[in-house]
Amino acid sequence: MPDLEAALRARRDGGGRAFVPYVTGGLPGVDADLLRGLEEAGADAVEVGIPFSDPVMDGGVIQEASRLALEEGTRPADVLATVKEAGLSVPVAVMTYFNPVLSRGPGDFLADAAQAGVSGAIVPDLPVDEADDWITACSKVSIAPVFLAAPGSTTERLASIAASAGGFVYCVATYGVTGERDRLAGTAQEVVLALRPLTDLPLLVGVGIGTPAQASEACAFADGVIVGSALVRRLVDGDPDGALAMAGKFRAAIGPA
Repeated sequence: MPDLEAALRARRDGGGRAFVPYVTGGLPGVDADLLRGLEEAGADAVEVGIPFSDPVMDGGVIQEASRLALEEGTRPADVLATVKEAGLSVPVAVMTYFNPVLSRGPGDFLADAAQAGVSGAIVPDLPVDEADDWITACSKVSIAPVFLAAPGSTTERLASIAASAGGFVYCVATYGVTGERDRLAGTAQEVVLALRPLTDLPLLVGVGIGTPAQASEACAFADGVIVGSALVRRLVDGDPDGALAMAGKFRAAIGPA
């Protein structure tokens, strides 16, 4: 499976900025062909959500996507099967909550993910100071444990996140849940600048990147962006072609693939 950190470092060290689209696994239209289409649109990595009934980090669009996916009977194994079928040449990170991980068992969950070709895992409701066992389990299967760095975090906490994370650090742009915003929050740059002296990991901004122009603005100080709701909204509306076209616009806005 492709190495998440290596891929993002290569983009940064080559003078470019990374584009990581997020889609909700199990949502109608999110199949292997769509994941391949995101790669073809210029994604440096793809983040695939494993739906959960109480997605506390997510705003209305992704909550609705999760609801629709769960109504389809989607289980974590189904999402991983789609990832495996897609067989992407760029890394895939899965994003879910700790309850589904515990239900399967962290070791088995990660073994299943590795078997499907997953390179990174994002579990936003698992704080770094409670994640030692998770980090150890990730290392056994070469899956990068991605952690979130939120606005307002102390330097000590950011240092802990920087020391524990793998793949990249997910820099949360703004207070609140995921979703498109009218403008890029100033807190996005604050988080990135606070982390720069603490780690050489790629620093990607997510949450609230609603337009290609905002993505370009974020990439003036960050190593890349994660874009979710702007794409998932089109998928919820049954427009996968529109989602792929929008992915291409984000890629173009932050620089060529």
